[in-house]
Amino acid sequence: MIAKTILLVEDEENDVFFFQRAMKKAAVVNPLQVASDGQAAIDYLKGTGKFADRAKFPLPGLILLDLKLPYVMGLDVLKWIRQQPGFAMTVVILTSSRDQGDIATAYRLGANAYLVKPPELNGLEDMVRAVSNFWLIHNTPSPEARSDRGLQTLETPHTKDFPNRHASPTNPPARLPSSRSPNDL
Repeated sequence: MIAKTILLVEDEENDVFFFQRAMKKAAVVNPLQVASDGQAAIDYLKGTGKFADRAKFPLPGLILLDLKLPYVMGLDVLKWIRQQPGFAMTVVILTSSRDQGDIATAYRLGANAYLVKPPELNGLEDMVRAVSNFWLIHNTPSPEARSDRGLQTLETPHTKDFPNRHASPTNPPARLPSSRSPNDL
C-alpha cells in the first residue's frame, strides 16, 4: 500500500520544523509536502506552476491547514477546496486559534476536524500520531464522497441525523443509544 501524502499548509517555519520532528518521533512515514501560504496551497492542489508534476507533488490524502496564512487565508482555502468538483479531500484545521467564530466557520465550510496546536512538543507528537492513525490508517472515506459534502448545514438530512458530527472539547459528542453495555465489548 502506498503511503498517502500529507499536505501541511503552514507559514511559520518553526511550526513546520516541529511538525516534521513530531512526525519522525511518532514514526509517521507518510510523505509530507509543505505549502507556506494559502495561494501556494491552492496552486499545489490545482497542480499549477512549480506543482505541475503530479509524480513529485501528488494530491494529498490529508490536508493540515492553518488559518492565519499570507495571501489567501486558511478559511478561504478551505472554501475553495470544497467548491472544486472531485475534491472530496480530508481537511483538518491545525491552528493556534481557539476563537469560537473560527471553529464554527471552519466546520460550516466543511472542515473534517479542528485541532488546536499544543504548546509542547510531546503534545504535538501525540496529536500527529493520533491524526495519522485515524485519518490515514483507520478512516475509510465514503465511496460516494462528493466535493460539496462540506457545504452542508445542520438543516440538511445528512447532518441533522448526526447532530454531533463535529464534536469538540466545547461541544462533546452525544451518547448514542445502545442496547449493548460496556461489558458486552
